[in-house]
Amino acid sequence: MELRSTSASHLDKFIEDHLLPDTQFRREVRRAIDIICSFLKERCFQGSSHSVRVSKGGSSGKGTTLKGRSDADLVVFLVNLTSFQDQLRRRGEFITEIRRQLEAFQRERFDVTFHIQTSRWSNPRVLSFVLSSRQLKEEVEFDVLPAFDALDHLQSQITRDYRPDPQIYVRLILECSSLDAEGEFSTCFTELQRAFLKQRPTKLKSLIRLVKHWYQLCKEKLGKPLPPQYALELLTVYAWERGSAKFEFSTAQGFRTVLSLVINYQQLCIYWTTYYTFEDPIIGAYLNTQLKKPRPVILDPADPTGNVGGGSAEGWRRLAQEARAWLKLACFRKWDGSPVGSWDVPVRPSASCPWPVPTPPQSFKILHVLGDLGGSVNMGDL
Repeated sequence: MELRSTSASHLDKFIEDHLLPDTQFRREVRRAIDIICSFLKERCFQGSSHSVRVSKGGSSGKGTTLKGRSDADLVVFLVNLTSFQDQLRRRGEFITEIRRQLEAFQRERFDVTFHIQTSRWSNPRVLSFVLSSRQLKEEVEFDVLPAFDALDHLQSQITRDYRPDPQIYVRLILECSSLDAEGEFSTCFTELQRAFLKQRPTKLKSLIRLVKHWYQLCKEKLGKPLPPQYALELLTVYAWERGSAKFEFSTAQGFRTVLSLVINYQQLCIYWTTYYTFEDPIIGAYLNTQLKKPRPVILDPADPTGNVGGGSAEGWRRLAQEARAWLKLACFRKWDGSPVGSWDVPVRPSASCPWPVPTPPQSFKILHVLGDLGGSVNMGDL
C-alpha cells in the first residue's frame, strides 16, 4: 500500500509494515559497518602516526534507518588533524589514503567488493562507496568523512544531557568566520547529533521515519533542489517537543504538523540550547546574527554555524507546494472524512524584541514572526 492512499488511522501500521527495518536487515547492516570500522581502525592507518577512532553517524547512528535503505555515515577522527582549518586543508589527503587502502583490501579479500565513487573535487569532504559481499544479502552504501576530533576523548561522556566546554564553540565560530566555512564542520559534532536523536521515544523515531519516507517520495518526484533531509528530521523533533512531548501521540497529527511547518517555511526560526547557549558573549552574539538571517532558519542543535534551513529558497518553495497537495490526501482524513487536526504550536512574536537575549538555559525556543499576533497558532489552520 502506498502512503498517499493510507488512511490516518492506519499510519502506524504502514510504518510497522513498510518502514521499520526487520531484525535480519539490522543485522546485515551492522555486520557491514563492523567490517568497515575494523578496516579503518586496524588496517587503514596501520604503521603510521595517524591514530584514529571511528564514530557512526547518519540514520544508523541515530536509530532512524528506513527499511530497505542500507546506508551508513562513518566519521573518522584523526589525531593528526589538530584544528578545523586543518580538517578543511588536509581532508582530501586522508580520503586519498583511505581509497588506496580500500582498493588494496579488495585485492586481498575475494569475498568483498567495493564500488567507489569518483569525486570531481580536488579536496573532497567525503569518500562514498558501496560494499557488497557473499555474506551479505544487501548492498550497503557508505560515506566516510575525515574529521578533526573537536570533542577529543569525551565521546564516552556524551549523552543528551552532556554540554561541551563553550570554548569549543568559540573556537569553531572564530575559525568558521576566518575561513568563510559555516556549517562545514558538522562532522566534528557527530556524537552530539546522534545523542540528540538517539534517546528519543520510539514513536517519535517512527514519525521521523514517516517524514523521511515522505521526503524521499518528494525527492523522486521533484528532483533537486530540495532542503536537506536533516532539516525535516529537526522539524519533526520540534513539532513533537512543542506540540505533544508525550510517548504516545497521534501519528497523523504529528505528520500534519510537520507538513504545516514546511508550508510556512518563510516564517520559521528554530534553534535549541541543548549543547550551546547565549551565555558566552562570543557565542551569544554569533547566535543573534544567525537568527537574523532570512527565513527559514533551523540551526543544527550540535553546530551553531550550521543553518540547515538555509540555502535553497526554491527547494523549500517546491517542497511546500507538494506538502499542500498532500494535506488533501487520505492520510490526513479521519474515518468519517473529516480532516485530521494538528498540534498547537506556541509562538512568541514581539515587535519590540524580535530576537532572543541571553536567558537561563532552555531546551528549545522558536521565533515565528506573525505581525502583532500573540498566543499560539494551530498550524493546521494556516
